[in-house]
Order: sequence, then C-alpha cells, then structure tokens
Amino acid sequence: MLRWVRQQLGFDPPHQSDTRTIYIANRFPQHGHYVPQKFADNRIISSKYTVWNFVPKNLFEQFRRVANFYFLIIFLVQLMIDTPTSPITSGLPLFFVITVTAIKQGYEDWLRHKADNEVNGAPVYVVRSGGLVKTRSKNIRVGDIVRVAKDETFPVDLVLLSSDRVDGSCHVTTASLDGETNLKTHVAVPETAVLQSVANLDKLVAVIECQQPEADLYRFVGRITVSQQAEEIVRPLGPESLLLRGARLKNTKEIFGVAVYTGMETKMALNYKSKSQKRSAVEKSMNSFLIIYLIILLFEAILSTILKYAWQAEEKWDEPWYNEKTEHERNSSKILRFISDFLAFLVLYNFIIPISLYVTVEMQKFLGSFFIGWDLDLYHEETNQRAQVNTSDLNEELGQVEYVFTDKTGTLTENEMQFRECSINGIKYQEVNGKLTPEGFSEDSPDGNRHGLVKEEELFLKAVCLCHTVQINADQTDGADGPWHANGITSPLEYYASSPDEKALVEAASRVGVVFTGISGDSMEVKSLGKPERYKLLHVLEFDPNRRRMSVIVESPSGEKLLFTKGAESSILPRSKSGEIDKTRIHVDEFALKGLRTLCVAYRRFTPEEYQEVGKRLQEARTALQQREERLADVFNFIERDLELLGATGVEDKLQEKVQETIEALRLAGIKVWVLTGDKHETAVSVSLSCGHFHRTMNILELVQHKSDSTCAEQLRQLAKRIKEDHVIQHGLVVDGTSLSLALREHEKLFMEVCKNCSAVLCCRMAPLQKAKVVRLLKTSPEKPITLAIGDGANDVSMIQEAHVGIGIMGKEGRQAVRNSDYAIARFKFLSKLLFVHGHFYYIRIATLVQYFFYKNVCFITPQFLYQFFCLFSQQTLYDSVYLTLYNICFTSLPVLIYSLFEQHVHPHVLQSKPVLYRDISKNAHLGFKPFLYWTVLGFFHAFVFFYGSYLLMGEDTSLLGNGQILKPNRQMMFGNWTFGTLVFTVMVITVTMKMALETHFWTWINHFVTWGSIVFYFIFSLFYGGIIWPFLHTQDMYFVFVQLLSSGSAWFAIILIVVACLFIDVVKKVLYRHLQPTSTEKAQMYSNRVALSDEFIALQPLSRARNQLSKISLLRQVQVSTAWTPCAASQMGKQHAHLLEECWND
Repeated sequence: MLRWVRQQLGFDPPHQSDTRTIYIANRFPQHGHYVPQKFADNRIISSKYTVWNFVPKNLFEQFRRVANFYFLIIFLVQLMIDTPTSPITSGLPLFFVITVTAIKQGYEDWLRHKADNEVNGAPVYVVRSGGLVKTRSKNIRVGDIVRVAKDETFPVDLVLLSSDRVDGSCHVTTASLDGETNLKTHVAVPETAVLQSVANLDKLVAVIECQQPEADLYRFVGRITVSQQAEEIVRPLGPESLLLRGARLKNTKEIFGVAVYTGMETKMALNYKSKSQKRSAVEKSMNSFLIIYLIILLFEAILSTILKYAWQAEEKWDEPWYNEKTEHERNSSKILRFISDFLAFLVLYNFIIPISLYVTVEMQKFLGSFFIGWDLDLYHEETNQRAQVNTSDLNEELGQVEYVFTDKTGTLTENEMQFRECSINGIKYQEVNGKLTPEGFSEDSPDGNRHGLVKEEELFLKAVCLCHTVQINADQTDGADGPWHANGITSPLEYYASSPDEKALVEAASRVGVVFTGISGDSMEVKSLGKPERYKLLHVLEFDPNRRRMSVIVESPSGEKLLFTKGAESSILPRSKSGEIDKTRIHVDEFALKGLRTLCVAYRRFTPEEYQEVGKRLQEARTALQQREERLADVFNFIERDLELLGATGVEDKLQEKVQETIEALRLAGIKVWVLTGDKHETAVSVSLSCGHFHRTMNILELVQHKSDSTCAEQLRQLAKRIKEDHVIQHGLVVDGTSLSLALREHEKLFMEVCKNCSAVLCCRMAPLQKAKVVRLLKTSPEKPITLAIGDGANDVSMIQEAHVGIGIMGKEGRQAVRNSDYAIARFKFLSKLLFVHGHFYYIRIATLVQYFFYKNVCFITPQFLYQFFCLFSQQTLYDSVYLTLYNICFTSLPVLIYSLFEQHVHPHVLQSKPVLYRDISKNAHLGFKPFLYWTVLGFFHAFVFFYGSYLLMGEDTSLLGNGQILKPNRQMMFGNWTFGTLVFTVMVITVTMKMALETHFWTWINHFVTWGSIVFYFIFSLFYGGIIWPFLHTQDMYFVFVQLLSSGSAWFAIILIVVACLFIDVVKKVLYRHLQPTSTEKAQMYSNRVALSDEFIALQPLSRARNQLSKISLLRQVQVSTAWTPCAASQMGKQHAHLLEECWND
C-alpha cells in the first residue's frame, strides 16, 4: 500500500519494462493477479497549443525573446513611475508585434488541429463481440483486431494476422513514410494466416510480446504465442510482420491485424521529431548589434541622469521659480530619485532598440521564401517537381555557404542503373542485343553467336534472379507466359525494387535468358531459357549496412539447399574460399575505374546436417526478445562463409545533367566541394573525375586502407609536407571510411590542415554517421565556416541535419532526405541558381534591412537625446506620443519591407553567369563591423543634421508662428516646442525614406507606391491629426501645429535644405567609391545598366538599326514590368531579358 502511494505521488515511479505484452482481442488472463498495462490511445496530436494554454504558452515563448522582454520591462516601468512618455508609446508597438506573431502561430496551429481531427475521426472497422464494428480511428485500443481494405491506409501499427491470400501475405507501399514507391511484401505467421473470417479471428487466443515503441521504421522485435488445442506455438515477429501507420495496402483485397502501437507511440508519430533549431549568421549578427545598442542606450541614460544632477547642483536650477518642488519631493531619498530619473531617461530613449525589426524580419523570411517555389528555373518538368522550402529561417544562409558536402549516387548521378558488364568464372561479359557475349567477341564472330548458356553463366544468372527484394506488378503477373522473342525468352513483367541496382540486374538477367516470374506462396518462380523452375524460399538474410550484403537460402527443384549471396566485394571476396577470386578482383577494379557500381555474387551448398544447424540457430536468434540484432548478426556471419565465388556485376549510374558545370561554378564562387559516398574507392574517384570534382591536372593525394593510428599519422604528415612543397599545384584528397575513423580519433588537427589545403576532397566507403561527423568537424573548426549538405537518400539524413543548410534531392531513394531537409530541389544543377541568385538576393536584402532598421532608429532617438541639453534634462519629449508610436509601425516600415522582398541589385542572369560575384558577400561581409559602424555613424550624423539644422535655420524665425505675427508668450512657448519637434520629425521621415530609395536598384510600381506613399501618408495623417479636435484625446498638444508649419515658406526651405544636406554626402560617397574602388558587384551593376541605352547613342545609329534597338528596348521594358512583382517566378522571362540585353550590347 505504501509503495502504491509513493508511486502515485511520483516518488517511486513504476518500473518501465523493456517489452510490452499484448493480448489479442483484449482477452486478458482470468486469474486475479494480472494488472493490465497502460497504453496510449490512438489520437494523433501534432498541434502545439490548446484553447486553454494558447495565451499563456504563446506569451511565454514570445517573451523569451530579448527584445520583447525588454519592451515589456519598459512598458511596466512606464506604468509604475512618472515617465515623460505615455505607456501607450511602448505598449502599442509591443502589442502589435505580439498580436501579429500570435495570430500567425495560432493560425498555423489551427491548421494542425484541423488535420489532426480529420485523421482521428476517420472511420475504421474493428472486430468486437464476434462481428465487425464501425468506429473512429481515435477509439482503437492496443490489442484490437482491425480490418483494412485495399488502398486504405493503416490507422495504427499492426501485426499482420491474415489476408485474403492463402499464404497470409499482402503488399504495402510506404511512400508517405519514407518515399519508397516500390511494393513491399509482408507475411503473417502460418497459424494465424488461415484465419480469414471474422468468426475465426474472434476465437483466436494468442499473446504478442514485443519491444516498446521506437522511431526506427525498419526495426521490430517480437514474438507471438498462439494457443491451439492446449498447445502453445511460438513464432518470431520481425519488420516483415509489422504494418506501419501511414502506409497503404496495395494489390490485396483486405487484411486483419492486431494493434500493437497506437497514437503518439506509432513509428510514424515517433518520427515527428522536431529538428534541431538552426540559426543563421544574420540572426547572430542581429543579436550582437542589439547588445551594442543596449550599451549605447544605457550610456545615454546614465549620462543624462548624471548631467541632470550636475546641472541641478546650482540652486537656481534645482528649484526654479516656475517649477517648485512639493514637500514629498524634497524629503524623498536621493538614491530613489536617481533611480527614478535613470529609468525615466531609459524610457525616453528606449526606441533606439527597434522592436518592429523582428516581426519585419519574420514577414520578410516567410513571404520571401515563396519566390523559391515560384521560380520556373527550379522546376523540373519531367518529374513535375518544383523546389520547396521546409524552413524559411535560413534563406539568407544560402548566400553564405563556404563548403558543400554532397552525396554521389542519386545526387550527382541519376540513380538510374543500366547493366553494362559482368564477370563470370573469371571471364568478362557484355550484353549485346540481349545476349551475354564474352569480351573480345562480337555477335558476328564464330564464338560470339552462341545458343543457350553454359552451366556457370546459368548459375550466376539464377543467383541474380533469386537473391533480391524485387516485386512484380500484381496486374501483370499473369503475363509471365506472354509473347516470346525469337530466341525464346522475354519478360513482359514490370519490376519494382527499393534498390535500382537490383532492378537493373533482374531486368538484365531476364533479357539474356533467365526470367524471374514472381513469388507464389513460399516459392520463387524462374524461367531459364523458357523452362519453368520453382525454388522454395526457406530464409531471407536481409541486407544491412554493416554486413554490406544480403542472402537467401532456397531449396532447388532437385531438393538441394543453396545459399545465394550478393554484396560489396569487400564483404564477399574475403568470405570466398573457391572460384576465380583473383581474376574477379581484377575485373571489379576495372569496372570501378570505368565508374561502374560493382557487386559480387557467390553461393554455398548445404549438407542436410549443416542446414539443420543453420535452421536451428536462425530460429533461436529470431525468437529472441533481447539483443536480437546482435544474435542475428552472429548467425548470419556463421552462415555466410566458405562461399564459392560466381562472379561480379558492373552497373552504370549516369551523371545528372550539368553536374560538371555546377561544380565548376561552385569552385569559381569560392565554395569547396566535398563528395561523401559509400561507394568503393575506384568507383568514387572515377565519378569524381568525370563530373569535374577532380581535374586531370590535380595532384590526387590518398589516405586509404590504413589499419593503425601510427601508419595513418605518418601518411598525414607526408601529405602535409607534399602540399607545402607543391603549393602551386591544386590538390585533391581521397580518404576512405576506416582511415577517416583513425584520423579523427587522434590526429583531427593534422587531418583538418591537410583537408583545408586541398581544393577538393572525396570521402569513400562512408557510413551515414561518418558523413555527419565530417560535417560537424568543419562546422566546429576555428574558422566556423557555413556548411551545406545535399543528398537524396535516408543515409544522407544525418549529414543534412548536421549542416547549417540541408538540401534534399527529390530522387528515387525515398523522401526521407527531403522531409528532413531545409530546402528540396529536383536536380543538383539547380543548386547554382539557389545559391548564386536566391542566396545572394536574400542575403543582400536582409543585411540591408537589419542595418537600415538600426540606422533609422538612431536617427529617431538621437535628436531626443540632444534636446535634453536644451531643456535642462527635464525629460521633456521632442516628439508627440502619437509620432513616437507610429514611426516604426506606419511611417517607415513599408518601404524597407518591400525592398527586402523585391530588391535585385544585379540582374539574376548576371549573378548566375558570374559566380565570382558570390565572393563579394561571403563571410557575412555586409553585416561585419565596418558596415555596421558606417550605418551607425551615418545615423548619428543625420540625427545631428536634423536637430542642429532645424535649430539654426528656424530657431529665431517668427514666421513659423503664422505670417510673421508674434503670438502671446504662453502660446509661443507651446507652439515653439511642438513645432520644432514636428519639423525635426518631418525632416527625419523624409530623409530615412529617401535613404531607402537611394539603396534601391530594382524599382517596381510597388516600390514607387510605398516609398512616395509613405511620405504622402505622413503628411495627410499629420494634417488630420493636428487639424481636428478629437474628443477622445484628453490633451491635444499638436492642434494646428502641422498646418502652421506647412504655411511657412521658410519651413519648406529648411526641410528641403536639410534633406539635401543629409543625403548629399551619402551620394558623393557612393559615386566616388563606385568610380575609384568599385567592387565586382558594382562593376556587374554598371554592366547590367548598359541595357538602358541612351537616346543620344541610338540617335547616332542608322535609322533601321536604331529602330531595331528601340524595339528590343521596348520589349525589355515590357519584360521588366511584367516580371517586376514576381521577379523569381518569371525567371524564364528573365532569360529572354538577358538575351536581348546581349543582342543590344553586341549591336
């Protein structure tokens, strides 16, 4: 009892078992000691908030941001003490930012709730009380028997009990889980496979013991104990018995299965893991700038407070006759007064921190990410796939990449395998017109025109046809006896395979005479030269990346037990004891030098005693609940030995289009390319040379086949020495997986030094985790370079998640890479457009946005600081509270947002054709200390000109008060104060808006509308705000101030003069730098601008030629206008634009 109480209070949590016990149909034991295990219900919850926790949880998350929390503190200070500005000035912008963000996040979560409700409410059929009961998906419990019909998705993770087929098998596609479109076969245990009706299943008494839920889609360990006639039969359960939630039933009328994992414990839900949050370099720079500006703010507040008390040290200023202190103020603590004044100045200057910066950056990233999906140049017509953005937080990081880590197969190549050559019994063969022809013989030669296959060739092809996981389209299985070619062989069957290599080999075998015609029950059917043969499939030894091979054990028509094995030569040749091993090894190396993917094929005959031992060991390992994988690995190694080598295959994987050009462009842009592949050394080197990763003139260095730390270290030192001696020559490094492990263990620094001095690095024989380790190694090096990883398969996921930017290729190896990536593209060649154009634009846009925001807030608050010197630091505000509130929200926000969405400082075609321009923005060049200092100093300079220009030009001008009339002293004081502040504010709004206009190179109608519209809106708003008495305002200091300001000619003169004075120096600086020290980007801008040919130039040409050029320019302008609002989406038109530009220039 005491222990139960302690468990309920959480002091003594109950022991979590490593396994779960499931009673099928929830038939629990009748004895009283059994305590049912608690399992999750079947609801899927992908949403983040509920109705009850949305407000507190969302507010907590938002106020974790430093800027939001800072403004909350300022707002609370304004509420608690007497401050010079209204709490509304801080509260309203804060409320606006928090509300906009909350609405965005709330809407996204509402969509998730909607999707969850749709899934959880889907109708399903469950076997209960002897019949089929219709219920909702969320009501399924662990132990329920569920019926699923053809083309339906599985609502839970099920262990297959039976199907409409006698053998209890079914076909499933897991495209929604891992993207693999091939059909996978799942089988039920024989004891339940015969129970094909609801009545029979309702009588089933069985218990399943299996592991607790885990995320691995391809791992399941369990066993089922079936009670039949007082006898208990135990059968192993593996991945072939588990039907995963989200997968779809195909080519099978219906199945019955028992629910083992439900709801958030299903493998699909466990794979919803949130990716580690990646932060861009721009975001880190923003936070650094924020800290610097916080220091400036504190400095201004402390200085103002000290100067105030220094000024008040004189008695006449401490308590002037017009502002006598109350008794309470005289008796209050000086320390408290100092703190109160410091907080008041902090509130007065707090707008130097731009609160709207974060919401503007979020909007820019979110809206800007659509341009990638709209870009027609990133659309692949053959597969109907467009680029997709999975996270918009890293857009600008695409412009900062220094290292690209790429997979080879499916990324640089098409992953479309074509059989080219093979080696059988030490003889090389090629396929010629559907026949295997030995090397050196042609079809016309006497020995080349052979009929039939010799014994070794037939056995080799049978091994290829039996040792695989290929499936046949069920709609075509009846076509096996279809039409035959003249030589008596063909295969009208359509094959499906998770491995393109296997599909290519089975199709090649069918073309030359040995046809795999399908699986019937536990038998594999093969036609050898038209003669049907049936092999009983006894065991499948599944492929795994550690063994690098797969095997099948079959019984031949003669009753002989055979093991067929195929895999990497490194895993087959050492286990072979007979056959032409040496010749085959030479042939494998020759295939690899041609860039072919190689596999070795071997077999073994079992005696009855050997097979009995094999069967016993396999049964024990497969029924084990603990350490099943380790036991199976030991048994597989025991079985796959003493092999007789049959031969090897060579399959070609074509390079993707424009891979060589893309890699060369990356190199010109200053980006180093590393290829990380699992292929063997020779194959990888051959492909690297063919795709341009390695040049023929490069000095290729090798760090391969090292078995000890000492030899590896010695080789590294020699390589480092060679690089120093031959520093003029470009070097390429080849390293294999085993040598890499040794290098990273003890000699990481030396290895990194060698790698960084090489132009290209190729890592072969790499395991998935090794790929991630290499990326992490570069990421964490002292230089902290920005890394990008690109791949198409599940083995690339760890690398993609580790890199700063992860890109998935929509290839043929499933969708796991795409699902786990930040961006996804259909082809490797699209990477150049993604980086050189989109990355370049995103970085320039957001870098200018961030700098401009800090600049305009320095312009905004510095005059407020300067004004305190003229009002005895009395904390009097220079601007009206409405202007304080709306400056960042309305008056200056839209021009910079539109700039950050549409700016194209160089034509996209120029950026893509001149990759060297990418170097101008590398290493966060536009957000370094120098640009930050320039914008900050410029902000202070403009602020000084605003304030002192207005003071010197208008300080003594009485015409400001209306037609030169002198007003009464009290009105003069009132109007003088607010009029001066309004003049400064007016000059400031115009100047900062015009500054944004100066930074804009690509003008669209939207830019014109928001730029000039912002200035017009400010004037209209000010006229209405100050020209009408608003009854809901308790004070209206600005009444008629703006009208009188605009009625003064000298005020207009002052506005124009100050704006010109501010911007003139900036314009001069731009002109001088552009002509005296132009960057590569500025040269490219001048080249692009030449499209706007002058009228004088055209006038000097012959009439016909001038007309031709004018028509081209007219078309150019039409293209510019039509593509202005979606510049990326209209990239095809952009190409036409660039082509016309070139024609004009040539003319």
